[in-house]
Amino acid sequence: MADLKLKVDKRKLYGRKIKKLRQEGILPANIYGKKLKSQAIKVDLKDFLAIYKEAGETGIVKLNLAKETKTRPVLIHNLQKDPVTDQPLHADFHQVDLKTKVQVSIPIELKGEAPAVGKGGVLIQLINEVEVESLPMDLPDKFELDISKIEEVGQGISVKELKIDEKKVKILIDNKDQLVVKVEEPKEEKEEAPAEESATADEGEEGEEKKPEEGKEGEEKTEEKKVKEGEEGKRPEKGKEVKAPEKAKSEAKKEEKAPQKKK
Repeated sequence: MADLKLKVDKRKLYGRKIKKLRQEGILPANIYGKKLKSQAIKVDLKDFLAIYKEAGETGIVKLNLAKETKTRPVLIHNLQKDPVTDQPLHADFHQVDLKTKVQVSIPIELKGEAPAVGKGGVLIQLINEVEVESLPMDLPDKFELDISKIEEVGQGISVKELKIDEKKVKILIDNKDQLVVKVEEPKEEKEEAPAEESATADEGEEGEEKKPEEGKEGEEKTEEKKVKEGEEGKRPEKGKEVKAPEKAKSEAKKEEKAPQKKK
């Protein structure tokens, strides 16, 4: 990879004021590193995108900070993007020592076509990137994985099959047998009952709930019969005169008004 150089300037605007920089096509960023004080910088967005396209997050970029005679070797890291427009909002530049090993996540790119997919299988990528350790200049841009070797459903390719230079690069995964990609049987989807049938079933249940319980109707009739018989039992005996309430009151008043006989 050719030397990638990027010109940057110190930044004095912070917080909400950096919104003005973005409107002017300037990307706010920071430089950080081991035993290094963080430095706020700004960079032309078009220049940054051109470099990022080439370097990604694994290629060394030489930063040319204004008023400095030496360039700084950095890795682009933690690029923040707008969720709607996908435009960069902020970036970090990790300054590295070219003689000291670093740990970086390297992306895995699938190449070719898996014959097992043509036999009805479904291709699933389980790992998209793998963390490695190496000197900054020995970092690979990406790992390419040829999936044309997956001929049957149920087969896959593990981490240990990635092509790397073991003398320069170390993969930081304990289980090298872990699968990166595999082809599985398609999952069967369960059929759901149509909505109309469900509604009919619900109506049937409601109808059953409204039916009276067996024996209750007979019990109600028996109770009604008992009440009627009780009322008949309270009827007056033969020969006894039952006075109506109003008639009884008038007779009582006559007795009170009747004059007492003089002795």
